[in-house]
Amino acid sequence: MFDMFQLPFMVQAFTAAVITGILLSYLGVHVVGRGIVFVDLALGQISSLGVAFAAFIGTGLTSIPLIFTLSGALLMSFINIKDKRLKQEAIIGILYAFTSALTVLFISKTAHGDSDIQEVLFGNILSVNWEQIKTVGIVFGIILLVQIVFFKKFFSLTESFENGVNHLVGIFNIWNFLFYISIGLAIVFAVKINGVIPVFSYLIIPAVSAIMLTKNKAAVLIIAIIISVLGGFFGLNFSFHYDFPAGSSIVVVLGGIFILASVYRIISGITNKKQTENIH
Repeated sequence: MFDMFQLPFMVQAFTAAVITGILLSYLGVHVVGRGIVFVDLALGQISSLGVAFAAFIGTGLTSIPLIFTLSGALLMSFINIKDKRLKQEAIIGILYAFTSALTVLFISKTAHGDSDIQEVLFGNILSVNWEQIKTVGIVFGIILLVQIVFFKKFFSLTESFENGVNHLVGIFNIWNFLFYISIGLAIVFAVKINGVIPVFSYLIIPAVSAIMLTKNKAAVLIIAIIISVLGGFFGLNFSFHYDFPAGSSIVVVLGGIFILASVYRIISGITNKKQTENIH
């Protein structure tokens, strides 16, 4: 099981998976709590659009995706829909579809269109190097530090969304803005390594699975982080032993964990119901 670590590129891939997985799963608890699961997909796709556009014009492979993603995060932080017939997810979903189509248009004009689209979606974590890992580690460390220092502020805001009083947030809220900037920065660097779909999976699956396993908020955070690490480890193991693409393997393993959590939730629900019936 640990023989994959004999290869340096697998050690690098796992290190990258752990660093990105821990922060993304933490941010995912906020994303799921706020009910904005499309945000990470949309921002990931906006980042990919920046990469595609930079490749199309032949310059700014680092700066343009960053500008695109932070602009998208800023835009989304201002979305405050008061019409009850509309949901925030609908607007973000439109942005995702629009930027996805634009990305495909730009990539179709590059020399390796199909392979580039595959890399945008699932990344190429096996090719990550220590320099990239160092950069991601520094950026993610700063984001995590901000999240820890202002822990109460961010969770208080997330709870307002969970309790349905997010309309009190107003047009501009500094903590809402910082949250979107944090998730935007995390996504733009994570997508370069993991791809859009694995980043989405790291953000959503560990958080949802943890919520299914426990009602304790602190435990949700811890379990979500553990699930992200397990997903990276067993996903890379699966890729190493059976020669499957690494990004897809990680997503499949995370999906399998979600299925197990769902089964546990169903069984525990049935058991609790029976116990309640026996008491009455």
